[in-house]
Amino acid sequence: MAISVRWGTVSITGNFRENNEDRVLVDKQGRYFLVADGMGGQCAGEKASEMAVELISEKLSQLVDFSQDTGPKVTAAIDQAVDYANVEIMALGELDANYHNMGTTIALIVKAGNRIYVAGIGDSRVYMLRDGKIDRLTKDHSLTDALLEAGTITPEEASRHRYRNVLYRYLGTKEGSSGSKPTPVDLHAGDRFIMCSDGATDGLSDKDLEGLLKTSADPQAAAESIVAAAQKAGSRDNISCVAIFAE
Repeated sequence: MAISVRWGTVSITGNFRENNEDRVLVDKQGRYFLVADGMGGQCAGEKASEMAVELISEKLSQLVDFSQDTGPKVTAAIDQAVDYANVEIMALGELDANYHNMGTTIALIVKAGNRIYVAGIGDSRVYMLRDGKIDRLTKDHSLTDALLEAGTITPEEASRHRYRNVLYRYLGTKEGSSGSKPTPVDLHAGDRFIMCSDGATDGLSDKDLEGLLKTSADPQAAAESIVAAAQKAGSRDNISCVAIFAE
């Protein structure tokens, strides 16, 4: 039986920024979903995130037969699309002084048949709610997560560490092309997914996100409630969220 998806999106500048460097792109047919969080100051972050979502979506549309392709073919296409965007972002940064050192995170979901493929570079995240329990499907490429994995700091220390927002991997650097390592997930009716920039997750715990997802019957309402809760919690960044419900 075919699993269909509904979705909702919200992206706001927030209370502490002058411009929105986040970009959200959802394919009109629900085949792919992208969230990017740009960095680089002035207009550079906006340019990087805009390039990421446009170039990745362009390549995915060229490379993937969303009704037939599965497994390695889809994961290879995702890696190729991310690499393509990374190279182009790096090239523009080299050519134009206005965009020097710009970069962006990327979180993405690709739906092919009754399976999704999840990938992320940077610290924009993808979560899944299944059977009432939330799980994070992406890994943060931040210094604090590296320290956490090494066992040199505790989760509590990581939440307030001074380097928690410092990334060692993102698009716009050589490391951005080292493979996005997409994770395949078989879709079940009732699954709920959210994709968030760090403006949402900095202000909300995984437990907060779980509660907000459980209480929303509509994906647009879920995205709106998560962004509003992060803003109320004092998030100092742009805040973006995509909510996807499988049925």
